[in-house]
Amino acid sequence: MENISVDSLKAGNCFSSDLMVDSTFLLLPKSAEVTDDLIKALKQWGFDEILADGQINRGGDIGITSLDDEEPVDDKAQKEKIGESVKKAIESSKHSAVGNSDQARIELVHSVYEEYMNYIESVFTHYATHKEIDKEELSETVQELCIFIKDHRRFILRVNATIQADKRNFLIIHTMRTTVLAIAIGFQLHLPLSKMIELGVTCILHEIGMLRLPPQLYMSSRKLSVREKAQISKHTLLGYSIIKDLSFGLPIQLGVLEHHEKENGTGYPRRLTGEKISANAKVIAVACTYEAISSPRSYKDEKSTFDALLELLQNREHAYDASVIKALLYTVSLYPIGTYVYLSNRKVAEVIDTNPDNPKLPVVQLLTEREADGSFKTYQVGENNINILRILNKQEKEDIKKIISQKFSSEEKNQNAGPVTSEPVAPSAPVQSSVAPMQSTPVKEEPEVETLAADGTEDVDISIFG
Repeated sequence: MENISVDSLKAGNCFSSDLMVDSTFLLLPKSAEVTDDLIKALKQWGFDEILADGQINRGGDIGITSLDDEEPVDDKAQKEKIGESVKKAIESSKHSAVGNSDQARIELVHSVYEEYMNYIESVFTHYATHKEIDKEELSETVQELCIFIKDHRRFILRVNATIQADKRNFLIIHTMRTTVLAIAIGFQLHLPLSKMIELGVTCILHEIGMLRLPPQLYMSSRKLSVREKAQISKHTLLGYSIIKDLSFGLPIQLGVLEHHEKENGTGYPRRLTGEKISANAKVIAVACTYEAISSPRSYKDEKSTFDALLELLQNREHAYDASVIKALLYTVSLYPIGTYVYLSNRKVAEVIDTNPDNPKLPVVQLLTEREADGSFKTYQVGENNINILRILNKQEKEDIKKIISQKFSSEEKNQNAGPVTSEPVAPSAPVQSSVAPMQSTPVKEEPEVETLAADGTEDVDISIFG
């Protein structure tokens, strides 16, 4: 163990190993933050030095420690590798997606999505180890992402809804999901490309202050104390400090600083109200909240995207900008893209696109029935007396996905065993049983109404948005 001078300690330091008073007495666990109170107490107790095996931890949640502990790497080669992966994935989408089936396009979009998450992880890792961010590269990458989202909006929103939380680090998933949503909202608000890029850059960086906090604070599976919550709330100020030191523009600085401010003045860190909050922060606040509600965390289960949208639509405390909520509504629809729904014709479908004229009447795709050309049947909700009765719950969704997977696996085996037929595929009997769980909850077939009429949401009237 090495001796560390108490005088050298600063509030906010955290170490890559436990801090010890002596060989047996633990002072502070690794990655926990040194506080002014602790430094003061050590001096009062008469301690001039403490012991530690490791050094100051420069990283955070992504597991990066001191650069001195790392094996030498070719930074330029690593940077080029990440950048090339994104470029190749984007270029492939330009040449391969058009004319392919929906499933092929979803798979292609998913691969691009993964490459963008790799890129975000590289940005965080490089900052954690070198305290640098390539502003020009980040802007160029976000510009490509904006164009990609514009071209593949309905597909990337479906992929976004299916990313599994256990595959990636929390910060990476949250940042990517929020950025996609924020950019999609930006398009709905008709922002010019320059403002879209600014918004996307801000969103990618909005949680970077977390890298200066002990990861156990925001990865904890237990309820945090008041003190710990106060520490978490520092990430906006820490992020602002990082972005300001790196000489990003003022709109980006303010977006990072203010993304937890609320219209009613109850947010943090400055309790700003209404028009005092920057435009980027208003959009990120809505996208960030929608993502947080609809995503699993170590300490909670996720709610459905439908429930997340309803919570924002209710906006009971007037915490969020109504125009941004409206833009989110028209971006994902009342039944958000990727939601599985039960229709009035007793079919189960997935919402695949929005209706620009009415967010209550999205486009849905049946899960098993095909047209003569082999494509899945789609309906415009509201036409031919076809309406959405309700959304499927999480268990029902998982059950029907398993049944469909088994059905198509069986069909593929049959096709491989005999001649391919051009006949449309009819739904098999087991698919009808997929809605069996609904038997315990009778569904009344009734027309759509002007207010939300499911799950106790009668008080939410989207007509306020025009």
